[in-house]
Amino acid sequence: MAATLMRIWRGWTRRSDADAYETYLLRTGLVGYTGVEGNRGVHMTRRDVGDNTEFCLVSLWDSWGAVRSFAGEDPALAVFYPEDDRFLVDRELVVSHYTIFDST
Repeated sequence: MAATLMRIWRGWTRRSDADAYETYLLRTGLVGYTGVEGNRGVHMTRRDVGDNTEFCLVSLWDSWGAVRSFAGEDPALAVFYPEDDRFLVDRELVVSHYTIFDST
């Protein structure tokens, strides 16, 4: 089954913390996303912006039910992990969702 929803979240670390946060995301976020039935993958990206590094996570989902299994009853709210406060200097508290109408 092809994914029908895309979920996008962004957060920012100090550039000096970027490598450690990337490692942390691979242990927490990646496992959190891919451990949910109905997840069709996640793209974890980063780029340096001034003194900070921006992380953008794009995940693909089969349904709103699958998104809720990951995010909880209000899928618009971002999901955070125990040590995020240690790394993040800014973060989106609300995520963006898009319906996928075509993909190649």
